[in-house]
Amino acid sequence: MKKGKNILVITYWSIDNALIHTYTLPYLRQIKSCLEKDAILYLLTLSPPGTTKKENTKRLIKDLFGENIKVINFTYYPFGFRMIFTFAYLFPYLLIVALFKNIKAIHAWCTPGGAIAWPISVLSRKALVLDSFEPHAESMLEAGVWKKNSLSFRLLFLLEKLQLQRAQEVICAAEGMIEHSKKVYGISKKRYFVKPAGVDLDLFNPDTCALPSEKINLKNHVCAYAGKFGGIYLTKEVFHFFKVAYDYWKKDFTVVLLSHHSTHEILNFCNDSGLPVSCIKLICVSHRDVPAYLALADFAITPVKPIPSKHYCSPIKDGEYWAMGLPVIITKNISNDSKIIHDNKIGYVLNEFSESEYLLALKTIEKLLQTDTLRQKIRGIAKTQRALENAKVIYNTIYATSATC
Repeated sequence: MKKGKNILVITYWSIDNALIHTYTLPYLRQIKSCLEKDAILYLLTLSPPGTTKKENTKRLIKDLFGENIKVINFTYYPFGFRMIFTFAYLFPYLLIVALFKNIKAIHAWCTPGGAIAWPISVLSRKALVLDSFEPHAESMLEAGVWKKNSLSFRLLFLLEKLQLQRAQEVICAAEGMIEHSKKVYGISKKRYFVKPAGVDLDLFNPDTCALPSEKINLKNHVCAYAGKFGGIYLTKEVFHFFKVAYDYWKKDFTVVLLSHHSTHEILNFCNDSGLPVSCIKLICVSHRDVPAYLALADFAITPVKPIPSKHYCSPIKDGEYWAMGLPVIITKNISNDSKIIHDNKIGYVLNEFSESEYLLALKTIEKLLQTDTLRQKIRGIAKTQRALENAKVIYNTIYATSATC
């Protein structure tokens, strides 16, 4: 094991982002359990201006992260002069941490985090660990957000290759990413790990979660969606699907929409599809309260765009839906999830975006919901496929038994 006992963890997310609370913190606690008792994890977060008031930030850090996880919180701006200035200060700061805080490894979350971690690892000569490795530049290109000749795509794609080349350990988000990375980047590592996005099965438990305190009037058929629209997620197609469901169930249909979109945005989406906005219940809550609202649903939807790179991702929401026992309607070739749903008959995989396909999906869900043991079956799959505890052996191998970190 290399000299040093602390870990520098690099993310590209805000301190109050759900990805920090659900997809980073639980695993940091697992990493901490593999280290010496007094080891410290230094966690980089990038938060937009005004995300949290200064007096609340310290309290948030103490409550969520404890004494052995120290947060380095920088302000995030859309790429431009202010962000360049921030990076000009951020990189030397992180390099000092890497050199003088007894760091033995730099642990990067996803490729945007790896883009920051790579130069720090090179300059400090510290081991680099890539966590949740999946294509980000390709995804933005395929989703139409970036163009192939854009600086953003070319720069991040190059940094993805460099960080993979540098990494001592690589944890992929999906099994297929191993061969994909060899093909696309032309780099083969001695070993890879695979870790789909885990779920807190105690928090997401339909038998123990409390119902929402507010009164919500729902119809007899309820679809849940936790997420956003646009980017790598479908928009027009989703609201067309909602409209088909509304017509099919004779208006007896409600969408529980857990999202940060504004009421104005949702109204525009509804108007474009002809869907009455009254059947949408737009709710914005903290991640800890999400299970209470998912418990109101009969089924859920994961509208990731079926672009090639999404075969190598791992949607967090699927694990949460499954933990709540919800059958899921999903697009095709999304991670291993589409195959799991199809093979286990716990939802429906959309092969095209048409009214006839949406009707077939609704009828399939309607039939599945008549099965008495459906929810127990789906939760069992969550335990097998997405339990947070499944990652312990990976972190133990990297940090407690490996000679590389």
